[in-house]
Amino acid sequence: MDERLQELMLELGAAINETLSDSDRIGAAVVAIRKAGYDTFLVLEATIGFSAIREETNEEPETPKPDSSSPNHQPQVKIQWNRQDKKFLKALRISPGDEPAV
Repeated sequence: MDERLQELMLELGAAINETLSDSDRIGAAVVAIRKAGYDTFLVLEATIGFSAIREETNEEPETPKPDSSSPNHQPQVKIQWNRQDKKFLKALRISPGDEPAV
């Protein structure tokens, strides 16, 4: 992984931690829990994805042409799933199969 990206990720983690530590609402909730006789610890899991930004083009995306062999004459569009798409769908227990849903 790029060294600069690692530095930025550490900076983001520190900013999130600082924000949570400075939160009056979180602090008040922790105090209330302690007054009720319990100790607290907070573990948060964050999934943060990074992808390089592609250069923008001025070209319009190509509109699919209707397929006259299709009974309802709607265009058939092939979806290209990237790794992040597949991971997200898997988390939702959805399979991005090649077969169209019926």
